[in-house]
Amino acid sequence: MKLLSVYAVAVINLLLTVYYYLLIFRKKIKPSLAMWVFFTLAVSMSLFTYIKEDSHSLWDNVLNTTDLFFVSAVALSILLFGDRSTRFSRFDLLCLSVVILIAVFWLITQNHLVTNLLVQAILVIAYFPVIHRMIRTRENHESYPIWGGMLLAAVLALFSASGELALVYTLRAVICIVLLMAFMRYTDYRSKRSMTAGERT
Repeated sequence: MKLLSVYAVAVINLLLTVYYYLLIFRKKIKPSLAMWVFFTLAVSMSLFTYIKEDSHSLWDNVLNTTDLFFVSAVALSILLFGDRSTRFSRFDLLCLSVVILIAVFWLITQNHLVTNLLVQAILVIAYFPVIHRMIRTRENHESYPIWGGMLLAAVLALFSASGELALVYTLRAVICIVLLMAFMRYTDYRSKRSMTAGERT
């Protein structure tokens, strides 16, 4: 089951990377650059500190390993082909300062366990820019199939997660994605109600 989980998560993240690139390139979605930059920084630190903490292999936390390829590819795609509205805002820069502080803590202390747990906080903070953007614009620019695929990968990764840190990473991903998708649905609902009310008036 563990081997099947590893292969399934790897394939899903590879397919999501290609699909996300096509959506961005064709201007079908406008994902937040800040969120994916935060993801890239945090996922890199999470994987490095996970391996250093208990001499794990790359595949002991397959979601973290394949996420690194996925999120960095998405961040690069947004940077090259994304809409100008996806660029960093003042709120995003504030979130970035928190990310940098945690990175500095790790560089100074070299405490892999504490840093890894703090990185999970970064990965929660990484969702703030896209949520803030949805609140500000009252529009959802995210893709349900993409986030649904990420949720599926995270759930499957639970079967191959090795160690407490891998389990924390994977459970955090599941919870955050479920909450984000719920907020996406709520944003779409509010947007549809506003449009309906506008048509009536």
